[in-house]
Amino acid sequence: MKIAVYPGSFDPVSNGHLDIIERVAKVFDKVYVVVAINQQKHYTFTTDEKVLMLQKVTKHIPNVIIDKSSDLVSLYSQKVKANVIIRGLRNFNDYQDEISLFQFNRSISPDIDTFALFPSANNLFLSSSTIKELVLFNASIEQYVPKEIVQYVTDIIKERHSINK
Repeated sequence: MKIAVYPGSFDPVSNGHLDIIERVAKVFDKVYVVVAINQQKHYTFTTDEKVLMLQKVTKHIPNVIIDKSSDLVSLYSQKVKANVIIRGLRNFNDYQDEISLFQFNRSISPDIDTFALFPSANNLFLSSSTIKELVLFNASIEQYVPKEIVQYVTDIIKERHSINK
């Protein structure tokens, strides 16, 4: 069985994330989409909120499992018997970060490979910080976030990052 792990912060999940999930699900028998918990970072959405958003937008993909973990991705991948860790690359900065992570993960789990995927052209520039900025300036995020969660994402970002606080 071919099993992949696609980790991320998903703060919030975007159409770019969903694009990669859907493409990976066509290639692998099982895909674990894992909300990585990093206590050092400040996120807008809680881990449970991110899990719920991912469950909502991937419910049409039967071989996708949504999970959360504070483990190293390579160790989590070993636990679920994954063959591959999936990473998305948008630009050269992502590449620089990912090549280091690849080497680190490979040293811990030499039997687990890393596959890098490029987002579709319309998602190439998309980032969580861009989505948050658009919301805070009252711009629409409908083309960047799955339609099922647009209003939820907008409401949470406005509530937690209000400029008028």
